[in-house]
Amino acid sequence: MTRTSRRQTILGGLAVALLGRSARSLGFGDAPRRSGAPLIKAGIAAYSFRDRLTGKAQPTMDLADFIRDAAITGWDGVELTSYYFPRNVTTKYLANLKRLCYLNAIHITSSSVGNVFTHPAGPARDREIDKVRVGLRHAATLGASGLRVFAGDPQSEQSTESAERCCIECLSECVPTAAETGVMLALENHGGIVAESSALLRIIKAVDSPWLGANLDTGNFRTDDPYADIAAVAPYAITTHLKSEVVTRSGVHSPTDIQRIVRILTDHGYRGYLILEYEGKKPVEIEAPRILAAIRSAIAALT
Repeated sequence: MTRTSRRQTILGGLAVALLGRSARSLGFGDAPRRSGAPLIKAGIAAYSFRDRLTGKAQPTMDLADFIRDAAITGWDGVELTSYYFPRNVTTKYLANLKRLCYLNAIHITSSSVGNVFTHPAGPARDREIDKVRVGLRHAATLGASGLRVFAGDPQSEQSTESAERCCIECLSECVPTAAETGVMLALENHGGIVAESSALLRIIKAVDSPWLGANLDTGNFRTDDPYADIAAVAPYAITTHLKSEVVTRSGVHSPTDIQRIVRILTDHGYRGYLILEYEGKKPVEIEAPRILAAIRSAIAALT
């Protein structure tokens, strides 16, 4: 039996059963348990500086520069987006980033990969699973405790239910590596099959692993009431991305109410990072310090 057919036989039946029964009846879906009072720290994702890290012509900064900038600005932690790693990543390269963060008292909160977990069993799926496994090992080398992952869009002529089933299977295959490396998988509400909170939570509950939680993105719920979706996911969030805007289903844009976000997180006992993933039109060099001050103010107001 091939690698793919074994997966299809074992995981396919499991995923069908999970989708066909309620999480409550199976006893699945417990939110992560935390000790102590709510605690929020401020971080920034390297993606916020994507225009400078990749550049339309020539990059003007690398991840070491990004880390130094984060230290100067006053962030507690950084998310090192793997898009900006060199093509052939070495342990030495990752170790040097880790050393730089340590010397600057910057915590590497997490890393992130760009994957698609809606492929049916086959070579395309295998490549995506391997990509996440490599990402988990790189995160472990960095000393990070989380890896942001995506679900993806349905494939051509694929139903949403089938796409969810594929995502559950893929995540289930990555969980052993997460446990081995000590790096949690953080599934982001990044559109596609997890555009709404109900779908994101359905997948997390179906996988039912202590090594999987949510990467709550405050700007990615394009729904009638984004804040309601944010509140629904908050108990399952193991890391949180802060966007500068919230957009409704009807396309209404409004500045993110940072005070409200902090209140939602603390109301659900969140202990973790609020990580700025800046996508605004104004220069990030100007907006990042302003948003950091707003985060600090919102946290102080609730303590």
